[in-house]
Amino acid sequence: MRLAVSRDGKRFSDTKIIPTPQNFEEGITTFGNMASELSGGEQYSAIAGGIAGPINKDKTRLIAAPNLPGWVARPLKRELEIAAKGPVYVENDTNMSGLGEVYFGGGRGHDIVAYLTVSTGVGGSRFVNGRIDKSAFGFEPGHQIIDASGTLCPSCEKNGSYDLEMYISGKAFERRFRKKPFEVTDLALWDETARFLAYGLHNTIVYWSPEVIVLGGSMITGAPGIPLDRVEYHLNNSMKIFPILPKIEKSQLGDEAGLWGSLVYLDKKLYD
Repeated sequence: MRLAVSRDGKRFSDTKIIPTPQNFEEGITTFGNMASELSGGEQYSAIAGGIAGPINKDKTRLIAAPNLPGWVARPLKRELEIAAKGPVYVENDTNMSGLGEVYFGGGRGHDIVAYLTVSTGVGGSRFVNGRIDKSAFGFEPGHQIIDASGTLCPSCEKNGSYDLEMYISGKAFERRFRKKPFEVTDLALWDETARFLAYGLHNTIVYWSPEVIVLGGSMITGAPGIPLDRVEYHLNNSMKIFPILPKIEKSQLGDEAGLWGSLVYLDKKLYD
């Protein structure tokens, strides 16, 4: 959990960060306690934030959450409002981070932005004219199939899935190499991962046709990390239908992107 308070709608206080409890009730209680501490006893006019996983159309509940299974289908919005004593607006966490990048980071100045985060998992969103693009259930580019036969990476553990996340995420690295991503120093393996990411970005480009792709998350910004120059190299080799590639930018806001995006969400009243 990462929380901060803004008193002017333009900047926020020092961030409070704690591990997210797997238990839903414990998580809600923890959120309420942190919100109370940050407010200093003042009443919140509005609260906005993101959570990992697709949410329902009313934006009140998670409908899937690989990393928080105990939170799925629970009355998330209602319980957060009770705990924090204020109106709460819930979005997908990648949507919020992408909004931050659109207004303050790598996507600034562009009308059509694709944002992808490669970390523990892989998420992404599309933004048009400064707003989260419409969808039925949200966007999940990390779950696009990039290897229908399952032969692209014989040593990758598929668990019945051949999607992008199973090839390039931090969890995939830990399963494959039995070590943390930053402990993997073989540059050939990172180049292979850049190629897998390029396959996913190729699909993202031909479906979403963005002006710029902003890439964030620990697998991009960490060291060694997925090298963006190699991603562009593999993309150039695979792209045949469009004459030029969109710009590829690295996230500029890091772990605070979601906080900046939440400020935008409230300031622009994107919940209307």
